Amino acid sequence: MKKLLLLLLLTLLSVPCFAAFSADVGGFHDTTNANKTNVAKAIKMNDSSYVTLQGNIEKQLSEDSYLFKDATGSITVEIDKDKWLGQNVTPKDKIEISGKIEKKFNYIKMDVYSVRKLNK
Repeated sequence: MKKLLLLLLLTLLSVPCFAAFSADVGGFHDTTNANKTNVAKAIKMNDSSYVTLQGNIEKQLSEDSYLFKDATGSITVEIDKDKWLGQNVTPKDKIEISGKIEKKFNYIKMDVYSVRKLNK
C-alpha cells in the first residue's frame, strides 16, 4: 500500500514538469539576419524562411490575422497582440515586419515576430 501511495505521489509531482516542457513560453527569434525582400519573393521561399518586409497593412481579416501588401503583392500575416508594442497602425502607415514564412499545402502566411512603424 505504501509503495502504491509513493508511486501515485511521484506521478502527480512529475506532471507539472512535463507540462512546462510542452508549453510555448517564447524565446529568442533572430530576425536581424532575415532576408529583406518583398512579398512576391517571400511567397516563393521555403517553409520556415525568415524574412523582413516593408509595406502596409491593408485590412484586418480576423483577431490576429491581417492582409499585408507591398508593391509586388499581398500576403496574410499573423500578428499577435504583444508584437504591436503599443504602436497604432493604419493602412496609410508604412511598416516593417519580420518573421517566418509558413507554408501548408493549401495556404501561405507569415508569422510576424516584430512590427516597426516606419513613418510617424
